[in-house]
Amino acid sequence: MFTIDQIKEAHSKVKSGADFPVYIQDLIALGVQGYDIFVHDGHEEYFGAEDYRLATTKNYDALEVAASVNKERFIEFLVMHQNGQSDYPSFCHQAAQCGIAKWSVNIIAMTCTYFDPTDTAILIEKI
Repeated sequence: MFTIDQIKEAHSKVKSGADFPVYIQDLIALGVQGYDIFVHDGHEEYFGAEDYRLATTKNYDALEVAASVNKERFIEFLVMHQNGQSDYPSFCHQAAQCGIAKWSVNIIAMTCTYFDPTDTAILIEKI
């Protein structure tokens, strides 16, 4: 199965949202079936076959996630990020400001779902 070091190596190639498709292909090659990113501290949880799971520790100091969602503004930030106009740390700050608490990538279904602090799905994208 995959390791955190392998995932970190794949992630090290990502400079902006424009690099996301290649990152997903690298994860597929490792056997990753999905993962969750928690915006408040950046920790990640990865999932593979037969309930295989790995988690990282926090990746940055805690961010305050807004209690209410500004979906329209979040979509603006998301599009900018996907077009390579922001780096990952900036996007995490923007997501927190807009009330996005986590996102979940399902590599099998090829979706990315963004959730608010109550774990309600706010936006589902095909990837």
